Amino acid sequence: MSTLQIAIRDITRNVGSIDRAWLAIAIILALIALLVPVQFIPSIEFTLKQLLSTAPFMIFAIVSVSYLKASGAEAIIAKAFEGRESRMIVLAALVGGLAPFCSCEVIPFIAGLLALGTPLSAVMAFWLASPLIDPPALFITAGALGWSFAIGKAIAAVGIGLLGGFAIKAAQSAGWFADPLRPVQQSGCGCGSSPFTGKPVWTFWQEEKRRSVFAAEALSNGHFLLKWLTLAYLLEGLMITFIPAETIAQLVGGNGLIPIVIGAIVGAPAYLNSYAAPALVSGLMEQGMSAGAGMSFMVAGAVSSIPAMTAVFALVRKQVFAAYVLLGFTGAVLSGVLFQTWMSL
Repeated sequence: MSTLQIAIRDITRNVGSIDRAWLAIAIILALIALLVPVQFIPSIEFTLKQLLSTAPFMIFAIVSVSYLKASGAEAIIAKAFEGRESRMIVLAALVGGLAPFCSCEVIPFIAGLLALGTPLSAVMAFWLASPLIDPPALFITAGALGWSFAIGKAIAAVGIGLLGGFAIKAAQSAGWFADPLRPVQQSGCGCGSSPFTGKPVWTFWQEEKRRSVFAAEALSNGHFLLKWLTLAYLLEGLMITFIPAETIAQLVGGNGLIPIVIGAIVGAPAYLNSYAAPALVSGLMEQGMSAGAGMSFMVAGAVSSIPAMTAVFALVRKQVFAAYVLLGFTGAVLSGVLFQTWMSL
């Protein structure tokens, strides 16, 4: 192997090890410096200003989710999957937005539930609600768009979970989705074992191991939120600068169903998680996007985010996966319509 080939291999390996969010930020800044250097400093200033304004929400979100992890409060979530099917659907939708764990932790938990015969309806309710809102996303959304938007999204998460759960229940009663689970291989996730065992220890600081979990989660969540919000605010600043407000207003502005449907159509392939989306929606709304279209955009993007889609696709057959996508899109449109109506009252 030549020296040049070795150098190229090493460079490729090093680039591949860089976090994709930070890499995207570096590339965007490099392109700004190269193509529109006059915008370089303003872009950085805008991003830092937005991060500082969101900092209190970030800190509260980081502390709260780290506390839930360290105390083992996730074990409570397992109780949602006990009892009658209708009760399971309701509880699964309610607690879906309270699950402070990553998508790869969901996979072994959900696989175990399905293998033990837990109704697909309750699992679907949890799946649909979970990526839409969680404690950090609630406060990040409030910081970027206000509490009315954050509360509206939380209500939408529960509503979509209920819609999906009872829709699947009706479909299974008609003979559909009789064998939903596909063979599952052992995950290579580094998140550890399923967190849904044991009892919560609310005074976690009395145990050194739990204090270590709290510190590790705080660092991990802090880094996660920082990188995604930095990318989101950087993109928001560029949108405000370079995308004419008239264009946004014509596409997804005003009242009516069409802007909301367009918001969901545009949001679905964007693969936005619940941390990056609020800042982008804030920028779009400043440019003329309607509140309903903003809600449908965020909901569709969260349901179709790569971690959420991967978790579902890894476990269930294609028909169930297609139902998940369809229910998510339908829920996004309905959420936009209802939120637009609410905001106009």
